[in-house]
Amino acid sequence: MSGIFVRIAHHGVTHFSVACAAMGGWAAFSNRFHPMPAPLTAALIQGVVSGCITLALKGTIERTSSRFSGWSALVAPPVIACILSAIIAVTMHRIGGTPELGQTIVLPLTVSTTYAALYSLALWNAGKDYP
Repeated sequence: MSGIFVRIAHHGVTHFSVACAAMGGWAAFSNRFHPMPAPLTAALIQGVVSGCITLALKGTIERTSSRFSGWSALVAPPVIACILSAIIAVTMHRIGGTPELGQTIVLPLTVSTTYAALYSLALWNAGKDYP
């Protein structure tokens, strides 16, 4: 049974689906006091945005990290990922008319930036020469 779980966990579709459900659910919750279809629209937008960002984040961190050295290789990737994620989320929610924009994107942006910082740290540590 664990072999099936491992195979499912390694698929991009799984990561996309979990991000859609979790962050889309957060967006619906954040906009729950607004009349329908605002919570549903926010959930759909945030779900798709989070799913796409989840699929792209790992590769983006790796490519960005390889273009810098020293402390820049540690700091630049999560900062760039955060800025790009914020621009995409804000743009899509503005187009969609999400009423609670800040509250809707704060959790997904925090989660993606935390992941980016931790993964960047792991790459940075892997590239250091320890005595």
